[in-house]
Amino acid sequence: MADKKTKKDGGPLTEDERAAMKEHIAEVRRSKKSTPEEDAQAVLDKIAAMDPADRALAERVHAVVTETAPELAPKLWYGMPAYYKAGKNIVFFQDAKKFKARYSTLGFSDPAMLDDGTMWPTSYALTNELTTADEKRIAELVKKAVG
Repeated sequence: MADKKTKKDGGPLTEDERAAMKEHIAEVRRSKKSTPEEDAQAVLDKIAAMDPADRALAERVHAVVTETAPELAPKLWYGMPAYYKAGKNIVFFQDAKKFKARYSTLGFSDPAMLDDGTMWPTSYALTNELTTADEKRIAELVKKAVG
């Protein structure tokens, strides 16, 4: 039996990578027909299906992002909660379990207006609990990212 981390038949993608691509293709097809409300509900459903620790973190991130920048449209991106402006992904949340990582990640795509000199961070590791200071920092980053 092939390990999900290894390439099954010598192809360029692992089984996990192929599954992620299939999920993304299904999301793109679905979003062409969906309403913004359906996209937002898909994000909430994805968060609800996460492991308890990831779910609690994703719920807080979702609340901070949507309260800080209500103009961002929640939508799935490669099976992750993401928040779009003018059809472009600005910020997203990667849960630890899905990526077999020791921490979840808050990430920003290149349309995010985080530019600061010649080098700046585009992702942040999130541990199991967000403090009030963490939530304030996320809100600041989201405000800056939206422009």
